[in-house]
Amino acid sequence: MTQSTPSLVTRLPAVGTTVFTRMSALAQQHGAVNLGQGFPDFACDPRLVDAVADAMRDGHNQYPPMTGTPALRQAIAAKISALYDHAYHVDTEITVTAGATQALTTAILCAVHPGDEVIVIEPAYDSYMPAIELAGGVVVPVPMALDDRGYHVPWDRVQAAVTGRTRMVVINTPHNPTGSILRAADLDALAGIVRGTDILLLSDEVYEHMVYDGQPHASVSRHPELAARAYVVSSFGKTYHVTGWKIGYVAAPAPLMVEFRKVHQYNVFSVNAPMQQGIATYMADPAAYEGLPAFYQHKRDLFRAGLAASRFELLPADGTYFQCVRYGAISDLPEAAFAEWLTTEIKVAAIPVSAFYRGGQESGIVRFCFAKAEATLANALERLARV
Repeated sequence: MTQSTPSLVTRLPAVGTTVFTRMSALAQQHGAVNLGQGFPDFACDPRLVDAVADAMRDGHNQYPPMTGTPALRQAIAAKISALYDHAYHVDTEITVTAGATQALTTAILCAVHPGDEVIVIEPAYDSYMPAIELAGGVVVPVPMALDDRGYHVPWDRVQAAVTGRTRMVVINTPHNPTGSILRAADLDALAGIVRGTDILLLSDEVYEHMVYDGQPHASVSRHPELAARAYVVSSFGKTYHVTGWKIGYVAAPAPLMVEFRKVHQYNVFSVNAPMQQGIATYMADPAAYEGLPAFYQHKRDLFRAGLAASRFELLPADGTYFQCVRYGAISDLPEAAFAEWLTTEIKVAAIPVSAFYRGGQESGIVRFCFAKAEATLANALERLARV
């Protein structure tokens, strides 16, 4: 008998291999310094590893509660209360997730129904739109404005994009890939748009501890009117330099969290038990995240100083561990082609910002990641100075 594999009609026809995977593979192939994919190349605090190992030895190796280890949910609630003056109930309003991407996808799947519209600010992290499409939703992209102040959200355009079918607005601050941040006035503008509606918010705040120059992080949790309708997502992987651990969390009002957990329990159920317990122990000392702004600002300033005399034009970088640059003085290549040339010829990998737009909008801008050891940054800067 002839054996054949049945064909599938794809659920995500526009999705292929991510640009991060492609550029990292290209960097490895050509021996390039990888400033493309956003992960640190330095170790986490050994005390965190010890805390997880201790949790394993203490027997925290079976299924934890679906919602997350109580000690970790308590630590999350205490941190949010201390930083943003908002009290989330430990038992009903916080859930530990298998990374922030799972939290984002689960929030979309539980809230967005076929035909619902979801406003997404572009350029956008690449998981938002596929998750919306899997839920049967309709993506409504609104491009950020770019001027002498850098990237910022044009709230008048967001307002114009709202219709009677708008179910959710997705925001991201600090913003990947642009390195921009929202401020209190931005949250007030957003509140004015959603006031009197049933529109939900999904706030991606995984870089919450990477805001520079003394600016506060404008968490949605700080804004009671917005927090009442929002899923707020963060990431231990980003905060503690352990992106491969894939542990994050979501905070939301209890009625929203009920629906979130209905989906969460069937697409993940529960998350790595010893890591949860170890992180809870480690969070007893807030110095680990309180020191992050200064830690990464030093790297940002080092990287920016190294590029200051180059032909790259630096855009503002107020948060995250990303630096966007214009390269118009160097090349008129499209962004993807320039990033490939930079990787293969100059031996430094970057990410084209056009990859963060649904239509591949070209701006002559690429993104570097400076979450690297100083020796790595020095090596990359030496090569980039020759461009």
